[in-house]
Amino acid sequence: MKHLKFISRTVLVRNENVDEACRVLNRIMGSEGFLDQYRRTMFYEKPTQMRRRINYEKCKAIYDEDMKRKINFVLRKNRPEPFPGCY
Repeated sequence: MKHLKFISRTVLVRNENVDEACRVLNRIMGSEGFLDQYRRTMFYEKPTQMRRRINYEKCKAIYDEDMKRKINFVLRKNRPEPFPGCY
């Protein structure tokens, strides 16, 4: 069973600044992918388009994970020899 990613959010309105609170809420919903899902369900998506989108998202996730691993490898600290092979 898949659990809902978006259950509830509370945004504080400071100094009666509703516009800023709306921007914060939109940023939160956008980062969680809620707005993308809403936009996708507004219109019918053909099965071929859906397959292409899903394959693209899978490839992008694999690429992002690989790049994150490479960046963490380069930026790691406390290495016994920071520049292996160089004297």
